[in-house]
Amino acid sequence: MKIIVFGATGGVGQHFVEMAVAAGHSVTAFVRTPEKLKTTGVDIIQGDAFNAQQVADAIVGHEAVVSCLGSSTGMKKSNELETMGKNIADGMEKAGVKRLVYCASAGVDGEIPGIMGKMMMKMLANPLADHRAALNYYKSKGVVYTIARPMGLKDEPLKTDYKEAFDTVPKGSSTIPRASVAHFMVKALDDTKYENTSVGLCS
Repeated sequence: MKIIVFGATGGVGQHFVEMAVAAGHSVTAFVRTPEKLKTTGVDIIQGDAFNAQQVADAIVGHEAVVSCLGSSTGMKKSNELETMGKNIADGMEKAGVKRLVYCASAGVDGEIPGIMGKMMMKMLANPLADHRAALNYYKSKGVVYTIARPMGLKDEPLKTDYKEAFDTVPKGSSTIPRASVAHFMVKALDDTKYENTSVGLCS
């Protein structure tokens, strides 16, 4: 599959690119700083995801879009994910690309139960709202989406026995390796059972 990846130099994005190339996909990385990309055998388009024309031009000719974009503002209120998401969604529409795999965060669906869950979602309210706005726009365009909702991300070796849950939070730990999230996203690209689903992930 010919894939374009946004957020390819981030924590999850780097793992995704490496795994997607290893799985035989043709991967294009849309990046501001190409030298940050560690994987070879990747087509690189240098650009800015805030530039709608650059994004639209880059998407042409691909079969799927993968977003590993994260907020650069931490817990502050921001609409940067929504803005970049709108540029990508509009670009997908223009290019006739339907498939999207998107890395969000646990809590984006308001799904973390209990008092601790409510506290966590309150703490993450701003980035979750930004992700949610982006995802609502994607859905308004009729994309075929898979949303990954990882629990707390950590830099540990890949575990392939991570837990998944549709529409809720899986029972298990409160964290997951970034490499495991990337593994799920590569897997979801080719599996129709993940089409138009939102999947919680933990190790």
